[in-house]
Amino acid sequence: MTSRRLISSGSAFEKVGGYSRAVTQDDWCWVSGTTGYDYAKMEMPESLEAQTRNAMNTITKALNEAGFHLQDVVRATYYVTEASMMDAVFPIVGEYFAEVRPAATMIVCGLVKPEMKIEIEVTAKRKA
Repeated sequence: MTSRRLISSGSAFEKVGGYSRAVTQDDWCWVSGTTGYDYAKMEMPESLEAQTRNAMNTITKALNEAGFHLQDVVRATYYVTEASMMDAVFPIVGEYFAEVRPAATMIVCGLVKPEMKIEIEVTAKRKA
């Protein structure tokens, strides 16, 4: 029997958009695309660095609530609005994933709101 669980960050966007911050099933956890929104202050910081850290902290919190850890991440996808952002993003995500080293992709694209500079999604598999 499989066990499916929905994890919420409490964001109003989740209810309106009909999605969960994360979904777990058995030993897998999928974390939705996560922007740099600061839920404590209810604002989007201007700097790419602050947005990247906020996104990673929100992801970490969702994983932990689901019973997973950053060390369980096997795939990460980074969406940025400019290719040059790689130079600022890589050292920050590298702090979180230095020992984990998941398979990763960075995509340059537009995001849904102009103040958004980065969105990150991850997939995790609980280690045996």
